[in-house]
Amino acid sequence: MTLSIYLARRFIRSFLVVLASFWGILFLIDLVEEVRRFSDAKLSLPQLAVLSLLNIPTTLYNILPLIVMLSAVALFIALARRSELVVIRASGQSGLRLLAAPLIVALIIGLLALFVGNPLASATEKRYDAQLEHYQADGGSAVSIGREGVWMRQSAGHAADGAALAQAVIHATRANADATTLYNVTFLIFDPQNGPFRRIDAAKAQLEPGHWVLDDVKDWPLGSSTNPERDAKTAKTLTLASDLTVERIRDSFGQPSAVPIWQLPSFIAQLEEAGFSARRHMVWFQMELALPLVLAAMVLIAASFSMDHIRAGGTGMKVLLALAAGLGLFFLRNIAQVLGDNGQIPVMLAAWAPPVIGLMLPLALLLHREDG
Repeated sequence: MTLSIYLARRFIRSFLVVLASFWGILFLIDLVEEVRRFSDAKLSLPQLAVLSLLNIPTTLYNILPLIVMLSAVALFIALARRSELVVIRASGQSGLRLLAAPLIVALIIGLLALFVGNPLASATEKRYDAQLEHYQADGGSAVSIGREGVWMRQSAGHAADGAALAQAVIHATRANADATTLYNVTFLIFDPQNGPFRRIDAAKAQLEPGHWVLDDVKDWPLGSSTNPERDAKTAKTLTLASDLTVERIRDSFGQPSAVPIWQLPSFIAQLEEAGFSARRHMVWFQMELALPLVLAAMVLIAASFSMDHIRAGGTGMKVLLALAAGLGLFFLRNIAQVLGDNGQIPVMLAAWAPPVIGLMLPLALLLHREDG
């Protein structure tokens, strides 16, 4: 027990050092990027620093497996340099028994990342996006999905007075998977200063490049008529300009990482109820649940290459091999996520196959070495 506590403390210390190092490096890199991005916006350095601080948690969370692997490599190399591995094995402890404490710590880090780091990263990512929208103030589009249907916002050109930039709020009871076809849709066009001045109802709206094509339309002139119902016009089809694209709509949904882990099941249900495909969010949810196993796999990968005695030589090459194997698992996980998002492999396979592979292969190598 004393040995396990000692190894756990050493691993935690190594993890905190590596995490702090990455935090400092990423902060400086992101700060330079924010300065470049807002070079014409005349933002102060504290404002740019706040943006960088809000952006770092998401980046650290995404590269957490690599941070854990580097921490494990640093731990085992330090134990080997001080001949502590030799002493531990001479006391009768096997190499696999030695790994129990770091593996437990990695699993605990994974659980903390899942239930604390994930909501924190989601909150800071939302705040970062809100700050970007505030500083850029381009009047862009937005999409919101709920049980009451689909809501969108887009630019609608200039208002009736020709001065203010009008906005259009779009509501539909349901939509297709990529929100390019809306059903039972309402367009409420308004001037930010004077309020709504036009309403359009349609049975269907199809997004085409640069415009919406509306079917079975009724158009009310709210701003220029004393009796909008009397002056309302109906038409079989109507074209309405739009700056929305499929890519902008998809981006407006936000990344699955922007939704806290405990809100993802209800968000997935709302997406499916509104008629959207929730596959990307389902893959992300399962991958988040598998995160503790990914971190444990990174510890095993590090151990399989860096637990040899330092006098055996080739330490630098072994560290590079450990980094290459860790990066291989990291990219395998990303590739599986893309394949799962596209529907080419099942959701569970995309989420759980990479960590299982990452656990089995280094474990087989360690068992081979321990058994001679």
